[in-house]
Amino acid sequence: MILNGIDCIERYAHLFEGKRVGLITAPTGLNKDFVSTIQIIHEKFNLVALFSPEHGVRGDLAAGALVDTYLDPLTGIPVYSLYRKDSKRLTQDMLDEVDIVVYDIQDVGTRYYTFIYTMLYALEDCAQAGKEFVVLDRINPLDGVTVEGNVLKSGFESFVGNYPLSVRYGLTPGEVAMMANDEKQWHGKLHVVRCEGWERNMLFPITGRPWIMPSIGIPRFETALLYPGTCIIEGTNLSEGRGTTVPFEIVGAPFIDAQQLADEMNAKKLPGVVFRPVYFKPSFSKFQGEQCAGVQIHVLDNRAVRPIDVGVTLMFTIKYNYEQFSFLPPFKEGSRPFIDLLGGDSHYRANEVDVPVMLEQFREESREFNRRKQPYHLY
Repeated sequence: MILNGIDCIERYAHLFEGKRVGLITAPTGLNKDFVSTIQIIHEKFNLVALFSPEHGVRGDLAAGALVDTYLDPLTGIPVYSLYRKDSKRLTQDMLDEVDIVVYDIQDVGTRYYTFIYTMLYALEDCAQAGKEFVVLDRINPLDGVTVEGNVLKSGFESFVGNYPLSVRYGLTPGEVAMMANDEKQWHGKLHVVRCEGWERNMLFPITGRPWIMPSIGIPRFETALLYPGTCIIEGTNLSEGRGTTVPFEIVGAPFIDAQQLADEMNAKKLPGVVFRPVYFKPSFSKFQGEQCAGVQIHVLDNRAVRPIDVGVTLMFTIKYNYEQFSFLPPFKEGSRPFIDLLGGDSHYRANEVDVPVMLEQFREESREFNRRKQPYHLY
């Protein structure tokens, strides 16, 4: 049986006994019997505070929705926001309430996914305050060996990329925490409650564990697998499928010829995928209520597919065929365009992009990152 950190917590009881515990968690914070980490720590130890990431500790908040302090209705424990307009960090007042902070959220192994930065911010804040920090580790659904994409460059940091990771980084949350704590020289009092039974080459389907949506935008494992590549579409005027039942698996816009795009993408013979023409009308987000055309990406081989190649090739195929294509402007004056923040560089907006050359550069950066991460492997 494959166990996550929360399934092994009793063996680490000494870390929590006699301490005021704060917990950062989300709906994926469950043990193998579907009991929430909130309930487990509340019953076994002195849980005094909950810290809410994007989407809320119970998952009842939309992407990007700001969170205010409130009482958790099931436990009566105060919930403090780590997704505020002015900051996404632990404050001194929050840290004064606890002796130790615990993190338990399922990651999707992709640099854009914001939970990992909630963890790293909290680790840094705890290190500065002299508080202990515990990661209840969880398996990486995209395996721990496959590394893809470029590494985030200095000057392109944001909440969708705040640490120099490759896009698909092949590490567990606990390993990312160890790497950052060491490389950034935070010297945090970090403990990792390890998983058991997981091997680095395992993709999620062979673990036998049920898929629990990490957030509403990642409903299935196939979504998570394509997400490292298709999330870059969020930086463009194309729909990335939000507002449909298969976000990040569908890409399109009102101006696209679905059959032509599917034919052109299939002619490229990208491994592990096939492209099917689709027509859809998003219920929210880009092109809400408008008829769109595009492609659905079907994964035929979980091992063979390289999502970065898929997403980048698809984006530039549309860019070079449709003059209506554009990158979104910055969200606020003085900031970088969102595509730069997702890309961790300005490469996507270069005047002339040779896609095969770009992808080869990405592969070189991912090979270097793969070497860099080896010392932090726990499994």
